[in-house]
Amino acid sequence: MNDMNDSGALFSGQMVAALRHARHVVVLTGAGVSAESGVPTFRDAQTGLWARYDATALATPDAFRADPALVWGWYEWRRAAVMRAAPNPAHAAVAALARQVPELTVITQNVDDLHERAGSAGVIHLHGRLMQPRCFQCGTPWRYPAGVPDEPEGGRRVTPPDCPRCAGPIRPGVVWFGEGLPADEWQSALAAAAGCDLMLAIGTSALVYPAAELPQIAVNTGATLVQINPQATSLDGIAHWNLPGAAGITLPALLRAAFVGGMNETA
Repeated sequence: MNDMNDSGALFSGQMVAALRHARHVVVLTGAGVSAESGVPTFRDAQTGLWARYDATALATPDAFRADPALVWGWYEWRRAAVMRAAPNPAHAAVAALARQVPELTVITQNVDDLHERAGSAGVIHLHGRLMQPRCFQCGTPWRYPAGVPDEPEGGRRVTPPDCPRCAGPIRPGVVWFGEGLPADEWQSALAAAAGCDLMLAIGTSALVYPAAELPQIAVNTGATLVQINPQATSLDGIAHWNLPGAAGITLPALLRAAFVGGMNETA
C-alpha cells in the first residue's frame, strides 16, 4: 500500500510501515527547519551592516576577542529574529510524534528554542542554545532581560554586558566554529543514533561535522534513514528514502499517513 501526501506524491508503504512500527525514532533537524519559520541561516544573503561580513567569520572566538560589540550585535539581531519567529508545522509534528512512538529523541543543530516552544522536551542541542548566554572568561551563566531586543533591520554594533562575577564580556551560548560540541549533548546524540531503529533527517545539509556523522552511525547500526529536504544533500546516497519538499508540508503528511486518526500537529 502507498499513501499520498498533500503534494500528490506517494509515500512508500514500506517507509510508512517502518515509521509506524519503529520503537526508537531519532529526529535530526538542521537549519532548513528553522528557516521555514523565517529564521535566517548562515547561507542566506545578508543585508545592512552584516552584508559587509562573512557570517561564518562572525561566529568564532577570535572574532569576539577582536570586536565583541560587532559579534554581540550580530547575535542580538539573530536573537530578535528568533524571538519574533513562531514554530512551524514541522516543529509541531515533531512534538506530536512523541505521542505516537515508544521512544523519541530530538537532536537539533539549531540554536533557537522553536522545538521547545512547539512542545518538544529533552531536545539535544548540538550547537548550543542562543538563549543561554554565559561569560566569555569564567563561564558564569547570564540571563537576558525580558522582551524582544529592539534591533534595527540593518543591524548595529552592541557592546556586550559585563559578567557580574568577573566583569568579563557576556557571549552567546552557542558553539562557535573552532569550539568543541558540549560533551554531554554529543554523547547523548551518539547513543541515540546508535540505538535507534529509524532516523528522520530533516532540513540538514549534513555538511557540518561532527553532527553530520550521526546519520551514518544510525545506518551503520541497522537503522532506517528517511531524509526530508527540498535540496539534494550528502545523505542522498545513504538514505533509504529521500523525500524532497518543505519540512512543514512533508513531515506532517508523512505522520498522517503513518498514524491515521492519531495525529494532532497543532498540539
